[in-house]
Amino acid sequence: MNLKPIAVALALASLCATSAHAETVKPLTFVERLAQAGSPLTVRPEGFSGPGAAILSDAIGASRYVLVGESHFSREIPAFTTNVCRLMAPGGLTAMVVEIGPEAAGVVNARLRAPNREQQISDFMRSHPDAMAFLNGRDEGQAAADCAGVAGPDFKLWGLDQEFFGASGYLFEQMLAAGPGPLARAQIEALVEQERAATQAALASGSPFDLFLFKVTDTTLDQAATAIDQDGGARTKALFAALRETRAIYQGSRSRSGDPNGRRARLMKRTLATHFAEAPQARLLMKFGAYHLYKGYNPLGQRDLGNFVAEHADGEGVKSLNLIVAGAKGALGGYAGVGRPVTVYNFDATTGKGSDWRKDVMLARPSNAPASDWFVVDLRQLRSADLEALTPEWRALIRGYDLAVVAPELSASTVLGARDAP
Repeated sequence: MNLKPIAVALALASLCATSAHAETVKPLTFVERLAQAGSPLTVRPEGFSGPGAAILSDAIGASRYVLVGESHFSREIPAFTTNVCRLMAPGGLTAMVVEIGPEAAGVVNARLRAPNREQQISDFMRSHPDAMAFLNGRDEGQAAADCAGVAGPDFKLWGLDQEFFGASGYLFEQMLAAGPGPLARAQIEALVEQERAATQAALASGSPFDLFLFKVTDTTLDQAATAIDQDGGARTKALFAALRETRAIYQGSRSRSGDPNGRRARLMKRTLATHFAEAPQARLLMKFGAYHLYKGYNPLGQRDLGNFVAEHADGEGVKSLNLIVAGAKGALGGYAGVGRPVTVYNFDATTGKGSDWRKDVMLARPSNAPASDWFVVDLRQLRSADLEALTPEWRALIRGYDLAVVAPELSASTVLGARDAP
């Protein structure tokens, strides 16, 4: 009996059946792919739990550098960061790297473990309005203090940014404390008088543009620089250079001229490179606004800090983890003026014109997940898919971050040392 024709017929029948089946299988929608790559996460003060906790724990445990890109001034994201710190601490944690200037970080470090830390920061902010950003927040400060408590006595904050626009008075205090010579001292004391008058005007108006850094002229600063170069000393020269760099960044941002975002990113990279040189084995937890921590080019067209650290890790042969943390809706704090309490604004990223990638993530959450659960999406699982078929926003996010973590709702934080408007 010739079995060959039968075998061929069976093969053809099988092929046809397979083809027919393939035609009936619909490709997954993007939200379905998000659901496959995602896991619910329970966030409590004592730590993470739920399926997403294992994803975070494994990824964090394998990484020397953990980068948290955030939305500023919530209560929940600092608490989330504290739990990340608890996961990192047993394996060693050198520092939390934050979006403030080095001098501001020094102020916080000096008070980080004090029993009356909040009161000390509040007193400092009342004496030096707008001398610091973010770490004057009640929840940000608590997260840093909690992290210091679990990481050990050598843990510090590293500030990489330019100083905030109200920092000039504090910088002048530090210049005078450094013991400059008579020429430099005379010039700095004259600047102190101008700074005090400008601060009072800014407190009355609430406008940061009344502060010294926006009011002082280049001619005045050039005259001071000449004296400081003659007998200011190394410390005073460095502080004055920091003041001028801060001013240049804010002036460029205000006038929308030059490249202030790029200049700021390059400053932060240089400062971090100095820390790397001093502590080459450092293990770091970094917390910045989300745009700063993209790998590759961020939505502002900059290769910012997140890309710098990812490339640095590759060069060292170690791992970095870039994770973006945001809320689907709720409230955040916003800048409300010099020395003022934050203004609270509501947002909803899942509806209307304000909707964005977070809407897709919330649609991907299991319908039976508790309403309070967060959702973790492992973006690494989506990189093998056809990214060109996705929106530009999603392409940038998948390439720029490793994990996306979305809280169902955020609430606004508060700041320490704020004054009521006159």
